[in-house]
Amino acid sequence: MESVNFKQKSNYWRVFVLCFATAVLLFLPHCIIDAVAGGGYFHYAGDFNDQQINFYQYANAFIKQGGTFSWATDLGSGFVNSYSFYLLGSPFFWLSMLVPAKFMPWAMVPLLCLKMALAGGGAYLWARRWVQDERWSMLAGCLYAFSGFSIYNIFFNHFLDVVALFPYMLASLDDAVLDGKKGRFPFWVALNLVNNYFFFAGQAVFLILYFFCMAAGRRYKIGPRKFASLAWETVLGCACGCVLLLPAGLSLLQNPRTIDPFTGYGYLLYGKSQQYGAIFYSPFLMPDAPYFKDMFQEGILKHTSLTAYLPLVGAAGGLAFCRARGRHPFTYILKVCIVCAFVPVLNSSFYALNSSYYARWYYMPILVLCGATCYLLARPGLAERHLPRAFALTTFITLTAAVFAILPNEDDDGNTVYGVLDQPARFWAIFGMTVAGIVIFALLWHFCRQKRRWGSILMAATLGFSLLYGTLHLSLTKYAQWDTDSNLIAETYDSVDEITAALPDDAFYRIDAYGAHNNLGLWFDKSCLQFFNSTVAPSIMEFYPEVGVKRDVNSKPEAENYALRGLLSVRYTLVAKDKEAEWSDKALPGWRRIGETTAYAIYENENWVPMGFAFDYYVTADQLDRVNEDERAQILCRAVLLDDDQISAFGGILQPLPDEELTNRSEDAYAADCVARRDASVTEFAATRTGFTARTNYATDELVFFSVPYDDGFTATVNGEPATIEKVDDGLMAVCVPAGENEIEFTYHTPGLKVSATVSAVAIVVYGVYLGILRKKKRGNKPYAKPC
Repeated sequence: MESVNFKQKSNYWRVFVLCFATAVLLFLPHCIIDAVAGGGYFHYAGDFNDQQINFYQYANAFIKQGGTFSWATDLGSGFVNSYSFYLLGSPFFWLSMLVPAKFMPWAMVPLLCLKMALAGGGAYLWARRWVQDERWSMLAGCLYAFSGFSIYNIFFNHFLDVVALFPYMLASLDDAVLDGKKGRFPFWVALNLVNNYFFFAGQAVFLILYFFCMAAGRRYKIGPRKFASLAWETVLGCACGCVLLLPAGLSLLQNPRTIDPFTGYGYLLYGKSQQYGAIFYSPFLMPDAPYFKDMFQEGILKHTSLTAYLPLVGAAGGLAFCRARGRHPFTYILKVCIVCAFVPVLNSSFYALNSSYYARWYYMPILVLCGATCYLLARPGLAERHLPRAFALTTFITLTAAVFAILPNEDDDGNTVYGVLDQPARFWAIFGMTVAGIVIFALLWHFCRQKRRWGSILMAATLGFSLLYGTLHLSLTKYAQWDTDSNLIAETYDSVDEITAALPDDAFYRIDAYGAHNNLGLWFDKSCLQFFNSTVAPSIMEFYPEVGVKRDVNSKPEAENYALRGLLSVRYTLVAKDKEAEWSDKALPGWRRIGETTAYAIYENENWVPMGFAFDYYVTADQLDRVNEDERAQILCRAVLLDDDQISAFGGILQPLPDEELTNRSEDAYAADCVARRDASVTEFAATRTGFTARTNYATDELVFFSVPYDDGFTATVNGEPATIEKVDDGLMAVCVPAGENEIEFTYHTPGLKVSATVSAVAIVVYGVYLGILRKKKRGNKPYAKPC
């Protein structure tokens, strides 16, 4: 059994500081550029700009104010379910609560540096046992912290939370099995689970794989008693960390994005042959920007985290290790993971067997690859025998990538060109940097491997090269979108005060945006139709496709679907100044310019309908199916969609919509419908942080419609008495009220949160008792010292 002498002085804080300092140097030039040229904080590209910055700022403010229902999240969604995937369980987010919400954008880079430092330190702690040499264990930590996976996923930010915490859980598993150290594993299981339930599902699969490979390699020798103890600690850790699991699970079960099973050949073969090429080259070339396709254009390649690159040393150490130690558990793990990467159903086993392709589990075998590489380098004789051949193979495979830049091809006009690359200059930059790493390592191997400080030299070179290739990656990703994102701060952070002053606060309404950045609603604390978050209320994803709006990871109703704005109580549209001419050319009915701010022209919807209104008619699903999806909102402004049971219940209140009304979809008819809905609106509506309240005063009984996503977490009362919430319009809500004055109250409680929080609280108490028992046993086992 291989184990480290833990009496050696730990170099954890040295690794931590080295990784933190390297991360600071990596981000600092870009922060300076943003401060000088961009006028503010560091912003990057894509998801980082549109989600990560504003999610952190919004969630920070929301939690400090308290509440359960977020109106600024799309059409409105439960706060816990909308943000638990992104940040709500993250210890890094809760650390950021020490920062005032308005300063959160400036805290993003320090948090990124902290994550990379913790990732490096955790990988070092895990690697110590297997590498058995402090210098090379430190290198393993640095390789992991600045692997291609870590650099790539700066784009997603919260993925690095998982990268940072996982090594500690793996190290605690080794401690429990090999050293019999009890009590640590439940803590890290709980922390990883509460940090991100989606990634934890993949971690559970990998831990099982790791366990069996360790047992097969005879490193784990475990009997029934030890197995039972480990199982107990696993269950205890899961129970302690399940506070967000049940609410998320109940929501995800209703989310169509998570129910996407394989069919037929899809279990075993990817749909595009180029997918195999991208997977094959992922350990050999530094990663491209997440939103680009470079060598391969066909297949699912963008935003997939498809990279297993290690700076400077590449895959050579792993290849050499597998050849030199064929029966080592690391070899088994790496080989199994390679098979998993190439077989769709095995690849998807790390994220609940969803057929959507991602490689977001690669950080786990990358950690093992770092350990295997440094294990080999720590043993000079082994490295001398096996590394040169593996390095030559790695070099050859890397150089073959250049073939894609010279292959004969045809352009759109049928002319002969060379190369199949989308942007050759970007490819050559990536290829050149990768080859530079190979050359640097070859020179270091040739001239320095016999030196006493060879390990320190290689670690310094690795950190230095991480700065070089990391800077190239950040530059290719950030500045390729510079024109698009250069006005990000002006349209978001800098516009908050101006928009707050320009828009009235006299009633509830939604806003829309045109030609602007995503998620403006979070900055301005308003429900906005343009919204980018994949874990919103599931009924939003049910409603939007029925009215001609594609809803996958974001909501982006086309401006031409003007009737949808009346139905959803949109009062203002913020039009980016540079897109105003384009907006005006659309000549959409019912909009007038009422003012402007530094970044926006403000248009008011003359057909605005306040939130909460009644109908004279109902429409059936069969009738609505006869209308084009992108015109159905016009019908839904005239009649509410009911199912057969609802028609039976409310047929006496509402009339069936005549078939001839289905064809009356003119702009004038829409305007008339909006007038009718305003006349039938509630007398008062107020959004609260736990739902909403309304007052009505109708002459007859009415079914009152609210364009709020249906959610099992809502309960409703009318005049203090429980009322049934009706799911109408394929995902929105309504409630029946009697004639006369009424008070309506909708209250949102996160489904499953109370149960899961109770389970976690009880489990934490049990865990505390368990630690007390372990401490008492440890004291009791100390040898008795006879007094002098």
